[in-house]
Amino acid sequence: MLTQTPAPLQPAPILQARLPHLPWLDPRTRRLPGINPVEGQDWLRVDEAYAPQMALRDRLIDSHSPAVHALLPEAELAAAELYATVLGWLATAPGFTLTATTATRPDGVTVPLDPAQPLLTLGRLVQEDLCLLQPTGDEYHLTGAILCFPASWTLAQKIGRPMTAIHDPVPLYNADLAARVNRMFTAIRPDQPLWRMNFLTYDDFTLHQPRREGEKRPQPTDHVYIRCERQCLLRLPVTGAVVFTIHTYVVDAGSVSPEDLAALRAAVH
Repeated sequence: MLTQTPAPLQPAPILQARLPHLPWLDPRTRRLPGINPVEGQDWLRVDEAYAPQMALRDRLIDSHSPAVHALLPEAELAAAELYATVLGWLATAPGFTLTATTATRPDGVTVPLDPAQPLLTLGRLVQEDLCLLQPTGDEYHLTGAILCFPASWTLAQKIGRPMTAIHDPVPLYNADLAARVNRMFTAIRPDQPLWRMNFLTYDDFTLHQPRREGEKRPQPTDHVYIRCERQCLLRLPVTGAVVFTIHTYVVDAGSVSPEDLAALRAAVH
């Protein structure tokens, strides 16, 4: 009996036209942790890839929910606070229309508002992946997330773990950097979100790229795509949880100059 291969979740590239920032060229973002203050309410963004990224997020939430969503009991209050915070942001964002029970997105899709499923609902409204981090003992732990576009990590492996364990596979995340990151997390103020941006090259355009610890990412040979994550850190004022947002950009390598691409290739090696 012949079996059909399931259609890929993302059969074609979903690309932004350009990167809003070239982090490998800017000394503020080139080195870890590369943290900068967010200006105004710029911790969430809507860009030209919104519609296709959101369609993919809808498919992932519908078909891969256990892989892209996790919420520990201790994070339920923080998730509820994040839900209210994001809806407050969307209420004044161009292109969104909110009622008491629904939110209509800029792509015309109407999403039911379900406060009983806060992270799953938000995952259908914003391009950002959203992670909740809360202090336990001397470290912050990952206690909840909607993670549709992982870049070489899996939510099931990381949920409930402290930052040092989450970053075990990252060679540059040593004890000194871990201590600096923990101090930074402790110092985040609700009125001042922070941002950073990473950078990698890929031959694969796929946004959903989970990998387990020890499973190596294929090394790019042609460097066809540039993938950057704009990551923001926001303190929720009531629960004190830290929200880690991830806005994923994938662009054609030809969108930057040959000189800037050569500098990127040198930086990622």
